[in-house]
Amino acid sequence: MVDRIVDNYAVVGNPIAQSKSPLIHTAFAAATSQPLSYERIEAPLGEFAATVDAFREAGGRGINITAPFKLDAFAYATERSERAQQAGAANALKFEGDRVIAENFDGIGLVRDLVHNLACPINGKRVLIVGAGGATRGALAPLLGESPARLVVANRTVQTALDVIAPYAAFSGVFACGLNDLGTESFDVVLNASSAGLNGQQTAISANVFAANSFAYDLTYGKGLTSFLQLAKAAGVTRLADGVGMLAEQAAEAFLWWRGVRPDTRAVIERLTVRLVVR
Repeated sequence: MVDRIVDNYAVVGNPIAQSKSPLIHTAFAAATSQPLSYERIEAPLGEFAATVDAFREAGGRGINITAPFKLDAFAYATERSERAQQAGAANALKFEGDRVIAENFDGIGLVRDLVHNLACPINGKRVLIVGAGGATRGALAPLLGESPARLVVANRTVQTALDVIAPYAAFSGVFACGLNDLGTESFDVVLNASSAGLNGQQTAISANVFAANSFAYDLTYGKGLTSFLQLAKAAGVTRLADGVGMLAEQAAEAFLWWRGVRPDTRAVIERLTVRLVVR
């Protein structure tokens, strides 16, 4: 019996110890009988390119990228998909000889989780995204593809939010503002893509942003009731979710891109879901 060649993949970030990507991709590989290994790699700040060079030289076939390296990954690539170009950021790379191909599955994963897993349609809704980092860059095009009535990106630095929405000037109803400039406007779907959920800081928005029957979604996962979700709950929001489904869905898209088969995500989502309680 001839042993199959095992292909090597990884997730690169800083910090990276908290990443569930190895668990997810190992489960996907087992379910689809794909011969691969998957590891975490913590790249020192400022050394993303050198870290990825070393992984490629050791035979690595592809990587996922998490904070704070999604812009670095975009710059590192020799080819970029339309989604990656729209986002100006990459969360997945594929290595084929000298070719480094960049993709961005963040938005696809988010929309699939919202619309298909959580039955939260975007069409005709007023949507607020808090934060204007790499995750927001990746999410905008897929979210706009669902035809929201209005989409606002609110960020501490207004110019960053304006830069993020600039490629979508042709879409009506897309706006940017500062966190303190939301006034009394309320939204049907509120997405927290800021780092507040990750580092435990208080979310710098008012409870007024949540409309009656709104949906609050924190892209952070596995943290229980983050400060953002606590704010939403205190405002009377009953539909709350974290980003575990987005994580699984974007991972499945990357797995399909790398391996040619799309795994089912249900078992992984059930395994990783934690109760949304105060920790």
